[in-house]
Amino acid sequence: MTASRVHSKSFDYSLDFKTVNFREHPELYKIGKGEQGVLLVEPYKSEILPYWRFADEEKATQSSEKIYALFLEYLKNDDFVGADMARKFLQMGYTRARRYANHKGGKKYKGAVPDDKKGLSGAHGREELPRSEEDPVKAKAAKIFKLKWDEAKQNLDYMKQMQEFKIKYPVEK
Repeated sequence: MTASRVHSKSFDYSLDFKTVNFREHPELYKIGKGEQGVLLVEPYKSEILPYWRFADEEKATQSSEKIYALFLEYLKNDDFVGADMARKFLQMGYTRARRYANHKGGKKYKGAVPDDKKGLSGAHGREELPRSEEDPVKAKAAKIFKLKWDEAKQNLDYMKQMQEFKIKYPVEK
């Protein structure tokens, strides 16, 4: 791991996530798109995941507020990677709750994820299952997470730290 490592635009799934501590090596972190890496990047995954719940309105409120508090704490400590991971968990709270609102049981695609595609985003050629009648409980949970996710994305300190991170660790063209 070198501090001069250059990043590509997409998330780097080739890293050994079991051994990399991204707090110690932020130069290895790639923002990526959406929720990429949210369940891989340590120590943040272990710090945030225990609070991530979206089963109902009460759990979503408690969860999103706790994760947003962590987001603010990471920003206060100038830990952009942690803040970005908290933002990703808020986004994932929204997307997963929406998935469960639209698909009973949360299953969106037919069939299993191919072994070589596990941990990566996308349908991987699988057919999307039809939507079920919207679950109003999960829809409310999604709305709660969406509001916190939007708040995080629009946080001025977050946007400033993101720009500084991109300058310090430029993306390959």
